[in-house]
Amino acid sequence: MYLEYRSINDLNSIIVKNLHRFPHDIDLIVGVPRSGMLPANLLALYLNKPFTDIDSFIEGKIYSSGERGKYIDKNVVSKVLVVDDSIASGNALQKAKNKLQKIQSDYKIMYAAIIATSKGSRLIDIHCEIIDFPRVFQWNIFHHSLISQTCMDIDGVLCLDPPVDDDGAQYTEYIQNAIPLYIPSVEIDTLVTCRLEKYRSITEEWLHKYNVKYKRLVMLNLASKAERIAWGNHGKFKGEVYKKSGNILFIESSLSQALQISEISNKPVFCTETFEMINKHAAIKKKEYEFVNLIKSILRPFYHAIFRSR
Repeated sequence: MYLEYRSINDLNSIIVKNLHRFPHDIDLIVGVPRSGMLPANLLALYLNKPFTDIDSFIEGKIYSSGERGKYIDKNVVSKVLVVDDSIASGNALQKAKNKLQKIQSDYKIMYAAIIATSKGSRLIDIHCEIIDFPRVFQWNIFHHSLISQTCMDIDGVLCLDPPVDDDGAQYTEYIQNAIPLYIPSVEIDTLVTCRLEKYRSITEEWLHKYNVKYKRLVMLNLASKAERIAWGNHGKFKGEVYKKSGNILFIESSLSQALQISEISNKPVFCTETFEMINKHAAIKKKEYEFVNLIKSILRPFYHAIFRSR
């Protein structure tokens, strides 16, 4: 199992490397809420173009590219580029087109997505990179349907890591009032934590308070912090739970544990400490892809020479 993954840094790099694909004579860039707002804003900054979202565009609220807080007259806009982060089936694109239908005849509108599936690439005017499923992006990973097939750590992911662990009053108070960090909008399959089993009720109360949806909570069945430290197999514990599950992703806070979890499970692990996907199979696939392309580039001149001689 592998997951194609792109970080926010990757997104920016893809846009910069493909600026030549976008028409520089456009008058306005419109982002598709919500994931499309990030690449649309980047494009608008690089191309020095006015930028807005679809609803604001329809209402005529268009920010100027020069002076902050200033609007421009929508009547000077002719050529518009509507941008989303990605396209797969085209459902989101169709919703955007439906919204713009009333003003479609007033403008020349083009549609772009930074990342597309093979099918999706045929539905838009511009794309930068083709990535087919399974895939996930840093900017929407906690709102992706993939979360329903995910094991997830708690401390350092759903909330900040406890600054103290006295296995007593201070620790209890902290986890009761832990500051939320990344709260998914999709139900998590399995929460896997090295918190001790005796803190289950407090943990469940906190999860309910912040509306964290999950199917299963796996905790460490040891009596005390001292036993947990002596035991010391945090990554192994999580890795074994993940390996035995039918899930295809683990989200872990610690890089060292993420590496161990991936090694044990032989499945992808996303690390919130570094925002990287530890994905052995994806790396192998990438190397295979690069090798095939290398062979093609070597053989291409011979192919053309044979073709021309016929």
